[in-house]
Amino acid sequence: MSVLDRERSVAPRSYNRWLIPPAALAVHLSIGQAYATSVYKNSLVQHFDASQTQIGIIFSIAIVMLGLSAALGGTWVERNGPRKAMLVAAVFWSGGFLVGALGIATSQLWLLYLGYGFLGGIGLGIGYISPVSTLMKWFPDRPGLATGMAIMGFGGGALVASPVSNQLMALYDPAYDSTVPGSVASGGALVGLFATLGLGYLALMMMGVLLIRVPPPGWRPAGYDPAADDRAPVAGSEGVSADNALRTPQFWLLWTVLFTNVTAGIGILEHASPLLQDFFRDASGTSAVTAAAAGGFVGVLSLFNMAGRFVWSSTSDIVGRKPIYSFYLGVGAILYILMATVGGTSTVVFVATAGIIISFYGGGFATVPAYLRDLFGTYEVGAIHGRLLTAWSAAGIAGPLIINAFLDAQGEPGTLTRDAYQAPLFTMVGLLAVGFAANLLIRPVAARFYEPAGKEPAAAPAGAPAQDTPASPVSAPAPAEPASAPAAKSTGPLLVVSWAIVAVLLGYALISVTATASRLFTG
Repeated sequence: MSVLDRERSVAPRSYNRWLIPPAALAVHLSIGQAYATSVYKNSLVQHFDASQTQIGIIFSIAIVMLGLSAALGGTWVERNGPRKAMLVAAVFWSGGFLVGALGIATSQLWLLYLGYGFLGGIGLGIGYISPVSTLMKWFPDRPGLATGMAIMGFGGGALVASPVSNQLMALYDPAYDSTVPGSVASGGALVGLFATLGLGYLALMMMGVLLIRVPPPGWRPAGYDPAADDRAPVAGSEGVSADNALRTPQFWLLWTVLFTNVTAGIGILEHASPLLQDFFRDASGTSAVTAAAAGGFVGVLSLFNMAGRFVWSSTSDIVGRKPIYSFYLGVGAILYILMATVGGTSTVVFVATAGIIISFYGGGFATVPAYLRDLFGTYEVGAIHGRLLTAWSAAGIAGPLIINAFLDAQGEPGTLTRDAYQAPLFTMVGLLAVGFAANLLIRPVAARFYEPAGKEPAAAPAGAPAQDTPASPVSAPAPAEPASAPAAKSTGPLLVVSWAIVAVLLGYALISVTATASRLFTG
């Protein structure tokens, strides 16, 4: 297993850095399935003769474990390197599906909690953070672009998994038809679905494990001068450790920024379909928007969510991370005001407003790793990112609670109108204002929190004594080498094949969601 050690994953100086994004995308496209669980939720309810709440707990466990494993395992990821971390994520994520399949086959709901919820949630958290710091080390000149590409895959993963899950259930149960309301798949079809997804995701994530490398010491891309990068760490230092980051006000200000941005976005995402129908419901209780069109609205939001992760994070490389978050939060607050006041006058205005807000939601996730790099350096940025993701877990609880509390006081679902949404939408405006103020207060981290130059994250204990192992490439200093150095010939086919695989998956997601989104305009 020593081949998985961090020092054994140092790339040769001719390694092509453009092999790293498809490695990260392979992982994020897999774990992005977490947001496609609603596809088979009703089938699980019938198979286990359980309530919606009992089945919904599975997803809740997975999200809680995402936050916990990312926060607690972040330092381990940094010390052991991306190859070992991505393999662990693959084993836990795919193993969660296989244990879940066993639970379905034996009608033991607790095994589904243990499998997809607990084990899968660990894989979800470790897999989410494992490529982040490596991407930014390979792309110090464009960290927003690099992390945007990977985290875009998390949004795309759900878009791939939804149609694939429906097709697999129909394959294993010919009586199942996803276009027929109330149609549910058999228990055997669910077992086949979970087993197929588990093995399929294991294969895809292993591609990432095989491709991932860390750059050799001293490597930097052509034309990049760290001394001229005003967003690089303090001169003469490596960065801030995860423990020290928690002692800085910048971490908690950024935690507040992410929490408010995510809470506001979830407010729309969780109620996307009924939100649109309610906004255009008349006094008689009839909505001008059909259920099919509302489903198309969900598709439109998915497109904006995925696109925002790449477009806005890439833009942050040009304008800076602090200005782009001011844009997310400030313009987002204005858009919420517009939605609350004039959003009900036109479906075009409403859909455009909601779409841009959701693009800020996705962009916030993709930009925050680069923001962390600017503030704390790359020393333990993965571990810091993992701890910051607790803001996501908190927002996942707060957002739905805020919306549901207001709506429950207004009446029954299916009878609400746009007036019922005034209070929750203006509450989101207040939250975004808090986030905007927190972002303005962020300043560079004091030099005393930084680690000295040349210090690497502490290595994990090895099986053999240190003196018996040969010198690692990590320990030998090397001169900087431009990215324009010729890549090894063997990486050419890998580059083509790896990018082709992720391009096919993302293209399939785009076609599928576009077909769904078209219902918004065709009814």
